[in-house]
Amino acid sequence: MVVCVPVTAGGLIDLRWGRADRVAITEITGDAIGAWQEYEVGWHALHDAGTEGSHHARVARFLREHHVEAVVANHMGTPMVHMLDRMGVKVRLGAMGDAREAAVRAIDSQSS
Repeated sequence: MVVCVPVTAGGLIDLRWGRADRVAITEITGDAIGAWQEYEVGWHALHDAGTEGSHHARVARFLREHHVEAVVANHMGTPMVHMLDRMGVKVRLGAMGDAREAAVRAIDSQSS
């Protein structure tokens, strides 16, 4: 499963999803994590640069371009959850701590 997770420069879960500065994309199979690629998305600075709809479109475009199937985050607003749901992207909230471990835990716990 291709997963996107907001990360800090120190490798922890960024508590912000829609305002994250950096996200990672990885593929998780079972309890193993594949390649880990981080992207500077700058959503914090871009969040208030336009309408909520334009920001959601920016996030959706990024997720589509990277074939993301699930987002693992600490929390996000209801409108973002609804948008991801409409896209068919699974949302796993409540993630904390080390981003790699949190991504595997969130995905592994859903397959049990």
